[in-house]
Amino acid sequence: MLTHLQIRDFAIIDALELEVRAGLTVLSGETGAGKSIIVDALALLAGGKGGSEVVRANAERAELSATFDLTDAAKSLRTLLAEQAIEAERELTVRRVISNDGRSRGYLNGVSVPLTLLRDVGALIIDIHGQHEFQSLGRVSAQRELLDEFGKHTELAEGVRDAYKNWLGYVNRAAELEGRSRDRDSQLDRVRHEVGELKALDLKEGEVAQLVEERTRHSNRGRLAEAAQAAVGLLYDSDEGNAHATASRALAGIKTLSSVDQRLAKVIPMVDEATIQIREAARELSRYLETLDIDPARQELVERRLAAIEELSRKHRVTTAELAGRTQVLEKQLTELESADNDLSALKRQQVEALEVYRKLASQLSASRQTAARALSKDVTARMQTLGMAGGGFLIDVNQANEPAAHGFDAIEFRVKTNPGQPPRPLAKVASGGELSRLSLAVQVACSSKDARCMVFDEVDSGVGGAVAEIVGRELKAIGFSGQALCVTHLPQVASQGHHQLRVTKLTDGKTTRTTITDLTYDERIEEIARMLGGKEITGKAREHAREMLQMAGSPDQKARSGKRKA
Repeated sequence: MLTHLQIRDFAIIDALELEVRAGLTVLSGETGAGKSIIVDALALLAGGKGGSEVVRANAERAELSATFDLTDAAKSLRTLLAEQAIEAERELTVRRVISNDGRSRGYLNGVSVPLTLLRDVGALIIDIHGQHEFQSLGRVSAQRELLDEFGKHTELAEGVRDAYKNWLGYVNRAAELEGRSRDRDSQLDRVRHEVGELKALDLKEGEVAQLVEERTRHSNRGRLAEAAQAAVGLLYDSDEGNAHATASRALAGIKTLSSVDQRLAKVIPMVDEATIQIREAARELSRYLETLDIDPARQELVERRLAAIEELSRKHRVTTAELAGRTQVLEKQLTELESADNDLSALKRQQVEALEVYRKLASQLSASRQTAARALSKDVTARMQTLGMAGGGFLIDVNQANEPAAHGFDAIEFRVKTNPGQPPRPLAKVASGGELSRLSLAVQVACSSKDARCMVFDEVDSGVGGAVAEIVGRELKAIGFSGQALCVTHLPQVASQGHHQLRVTKLTDGKTTRTTITDLTYDERIEEIARMLGGKEITGKAREHAREMLQMAGSPDQKARSGKRKA
């Protein structure tokens, strides 16, 4: 339910803040006063299209904001908000900002959202009726959802949707396996051959690194031997002087003089250790030189082994380090291919079982829809007779399609004839905007107890008058009793039925134009309805007639409070 509306710099409104209540609220005023601007603002908040033309002259941007009470919100709305991580437990604030350069931004509870999401949410909280692009009744999906809500099929429809999703999953998996099985034999031969090659290679963990290291050592043997031999000479073997001989002479000199100065004694172990380390290093280098003797057979084996590894790496398009793990991948693929026939048979059985479950639920839903369609058609047809469409009729076609779908087998279509002797036509092709508006009103009244959206009716009384206008007002009031409705009207018969009435007035000083909205008291409503009855000059008879209309409609008494807000 809409509880608060705030508009700034929109069309001819500079600033407006309005508290909106439950029930039927009517908006009245002179032609051109700006009544439909409120409807336009709500349409934009519901994700409608709007460019720089909606921004008030000389303003940088238009800002629209509406707050909705979510106490009785539909489950589909809460699910949608949860999926988008929008926190909205009790209230939802919808905000729209349109800059004078045409750029537009939408927000839900302060979170910036794309306009597509704003439109999806708007369809669940606001329904605008009249000659307007947001009229939901013409959409096939909306017709189906409305019928399911009327017939209380929502839970069954969700079950059908889940069963369809389950069946479709089996279909897709079976199709994937069938696609693989078409060239399964050739795949089996290929994978078996590749697994055999890898197993014959018998590559060990870390083997590639060891082989590469060995090949590098073989190719650099000369440099390694030369460097090691030179090091041995410098450390130990050179007759021209080596590190070991030099360190030994230093050790002997220090030992001789340590008796003269005891402070030299602590150096002796260090130098002694150095001579030992030099000697051990030279011995280790000599042993290393012995290992550099190349076995040509071993060198050839290393080269062949690495060549085989690199060839398979290129073939499988992996690095040599990843080649060992490739065997496990292929073995798993081989197992899947070998068991594909069994898996496909099992999937086919599960697919048949899932389709049977779906068909059973879809048939139940279709039967329930047929029953609900007859009841709703009868109800709406009866209401049409009192709404200026005598002899008209409303029919809901429930036809079964051949292919399963998430919403069931049924194709739902609302059909209508607005005059006697005409064949029923699809509702979307009804020519008269006024007839479509009243027909929408009839449908919404029939389903009003099942819809928690804010209903907005923009001049649905167009083309009617007298007793029919009063009936239109009563139908709108019926929606207000079970929820919330806003109606723009020129007819006193409709205005008198409202639980609340707002008067929209356009003011100008010759330079600027603005709109005021006044929440009318009981006495002010008498004056406004008298104006609607009698024109510019209000007579006593017009006032008396207005008072009588309000009393007959059971409108609030004279203690009702008023409040004036400017825009």
